[in-house]
Amino acid sequence: MPFTSDFKTQLISASDRLFSLLDRFQQVRALVVGDLTVDEFVTGQVERLSREAPVLILRHESTRQVPGGGANAVYNLAALGGQVKAVGLVGKDAQGQALRQIFEAAQIDTTGILVDGDRPTVTKTRISGHARQSVTQQIVRVDRKSDALPPVDLQHQLADYIRQQLDQVDVVVCSDYGDGTLTAPVIQAALEHRLSVVDTQVDLHRYPGATIFTPNLPEAEQAAGYAIATPERLQQAGQDLLQVTQAQYMLITRGEEGMSLFAPKGAEQTIPAFNRTDVFDVTGAGDTVAAALALALALGATPWEGALLGNLAASIVVRQFGTATTTTDELRVALHDLLTAL
Repeated sequence: MPFTSDFKTQLISASDRLFSLLDRFQQVRALVVGDLTVDEFVTGQVERLSREAPVLILRHESTRQVPGGGANAVYNLAALGGQVKAVGLVGKDAQGQALRQIFEAAQIDTTGILVDGDRPTVTKTRISGHARQSVTQQIVRVDRKSDALPPVDLQHQLADYIRQQLDQVDVVVCSDYGDGTLTAPVIQAALEHRLSVVDTQVDLHRYPGATIFTPNLPEAEQAAGYAIATPERLQQAGQDLLQVTQAQYMLITRGEEGMSLFAPKGAEQTIPAFNRTDVFDVTGAGDTVAAALALALALGATPWEGALLGNLAASIVVRQFGTATTTTDELRVALHDLLTAL
């Protein structure tokens, strides 16, 4: 593995601490405020071409619904053992009911999920088909969502609920996919907690003073306003984004290049990628990073320790197709294997 000797030394010296953190993930109480999405997968076998139009006719085989978007962040935290309260909006529809049922089966508190009767539950339906003895392939994706903001009264109801929970949770995670849940009143309430992890695709400046942000490289480039193609540009972007957001830390995830952790006036800390070859689908990997990072920080981990566990968790879920989660048992095995390979 392409690890420097310094990183190997750091990892070995921190190994007992990392295992101890994993053993205590179930103690953490987390509040996740997010754009709740349902990822729906409809699969069928191609029977023939339609006589009505030049399109395939599928015989339906299965429909599967899993948490997506901010709901995937919620689900990742629960899968890793956290005690999770979900905050967000769903529509008055079957998809919203399905998401509640999935969460409740995973022992996730859904009291903070409110119904907006004027907006659908954000749903991304992927329709896939296959012929006999052939690979299933996606044919089309249908998105259901509203571009309108939720009513002001619902925004304030969410903010009020968040404030009621702040002294009962150890960490607040904001999972912003730009679908309208995280409006100014909601963000303000969430950031009143002493420990906030923000994973947002757009407008990092809307979260002033958050503890740590977790943008991926394209998101960091968009926020910085320039391409990040050299180590010098990366260092500049880290410091520029810290200044814009007034955050304590900035963790830029860079795919096969690993992660870079920045603090104001501090040296960049690099965590190499733990899985460069068995990458099948990066969908939702950022949610996994944010979840493991949040749990670790809530237990008193350093940002480097939290980022390392987030990196390790992401290295597991990218081996699976679609939005996926991992568990502390899988993380322990992965950490043991990583240490053994040094």
